[in-house]
Amino acid sequence: MKGSKSSVLFAASTALAVLSAASAGWAAQHARHGLLHHAQYPGGTVQRCSLEGVNPAHHPHIFGSATSAAAYGFVQSADGNWHVSQRLCR
Repeated sequence: MKGSKSSVLFAASTALAVLSAASAGWAAQHARHGLLHHAQYPGGTVQRCSLEGVNPAHHPHIFGSATSAAAYGFVQSADGNWHVSQRLCR
């Protein structure tokens, strides 16, 4: 019985180590592509021409200037709401 318990413990430890390494590799790869949430931008990242899941208040570096927002393909309407510009996102 002792050997069986230690085998299970060893297998579980090995699986955890493999999953940890895979998770770290995934995070490093996605960080290089700007797909992870960064500490300096707690609201996540913003992709050009997509407002999906974006709260402009969390991204003043983009939405604080019409020029910066336009570089991402966004325009602000008269009512203050942000929209994806069809003209800028072709």
